[in-house]
Amino acid sequence: MRARLHPGIPVRLTDLGVIALICAAGLLGPALSLATRGLVPAVVGQLLAGVVLGQTGFGVLDTDDAGLQLLYTLGFATLMFTVGMHIPLHDPRVRSSLRRGMLALGVAAPLALAAAAGAHLAGGGPTLIYAVVVVSSSAAVALPVMAENRLHGQTILTSIAWITIADVVATVALPLTINPARAGHAALGALLVAALVALVFVVARHLHRKPLVKHIRKEGKRREWAIDLRLALTVLVTLSFVAQQVGASVLIAGFGTGLVVAAIGGPKRLSREVLGLGQGFLVPLFFVLLGAQLNLRELSGGDDVLLAFLLSAAAIAVHCLTAVALRLPAAAGLLASAQIGVPAAAIALGLAAGTLTQGQASAIFCAALVSIGACSAGAAILSRAQVSASVGVASGA
Repeated sequence: MRARLHPGIPVRLTDLGVIALICAAGLLGPALSLATRGLVPAVVGQLLAGVVLGQTGFGVLDTDDAGLQLLYTLGFATLMFTVGMHIPLHDPRVRSSLRRGMLALGVAAPLALAAAAGAHLAGGGPTLIYAVVVVSSSAAVALPVMAENRLHGQTILTSIAWITIADVVATVALPLTINPARAGHAALGALLVAALVALVFVVARHLHRKPLVKHIRKEGKRREWAIDLRLALTVLVTLSFVAQQVGASVLIAGFGTGLVVAAIGGPKRLSREVLGLGQGFLVPLFFVLLGAQLNLRELSGGDDVLLAFLLSAAAIAVHCLTAVALRLPAAAGLLASAQIGVPAAAIALGLAAGTLTQGQASAIFCAALVSIGACSAGAAILSRAQVSASVGVASGA
């Protein structure tokens, strides 16, 4: 495996040396998050580490290497798996708010399409990809931010339902927008993978409470076999392989596997194991390599800088206008504007398919970073309003 310190200056690293470098770079994420007291999610530091080591910076990481590409794909599938697991399918409070959440998406979708068309006219690039990115939300980012700020109430429940639905719909729609000319073929592949996901769910739910299965899981827990994790990873990798063979995206395989686990209600032990494997290794590796693929120097072009600004403004404006239309605080729109999984997928798939240029991918990347900051700001505003309301009630009593 070969790396380059700068054009014309090759640096030889062993395979394990490259992995060690990526693992060390991934630690910048938690370090930056700790330094900012949680205001900056760890994923931002991981992406920035990749930017420094990749095409924008020192050029140390060769992202075209076949071994790194395999780990990159596994990291992508695992990321979408964890995103699917974050969807709160069993929360009855969220289910009761689904109607308003669907209404929110219905309001946001045409606004996002109009904003994406404007971004296309001003900066070029694929309108449909921009629309999906703008309308998307990230449960993986927003839900932990809500928990950290101890947000609650009907506004938050509606926001959770909205974010969940937008996350699911955008994730499913994105692969179809990458290459519109092959959208029919991609849709058939996606339907096949979705059918296999549904089959896995039916079989898993049937076996979930069988005495023999309970005994095997109990023995596995006692002997530390990590049976649930092994089964989940087997399903994840198998569905990802099928997705690649039928021309679909591993995004659907990973997200679908996560939804199955969320729907069945997998043990907390499995969540911890997936967290350990995913967040401890594969997901940071994916984000570092994703950052390494980007060439932010392309943003020196005026069109791409304008595009980054327009996509950032569009995502925030669309979500805030939607919140106001639903008679929610505008801060709820800031909270729902958080994006990471869908933009990361758009960049990964768009660069691989040649649908996005480096400059357009970098613009999407910058817009995603801005959306995370907007989410943190929205949570802080809602938290202060919540505290003020509590103080007012207490003083009135």
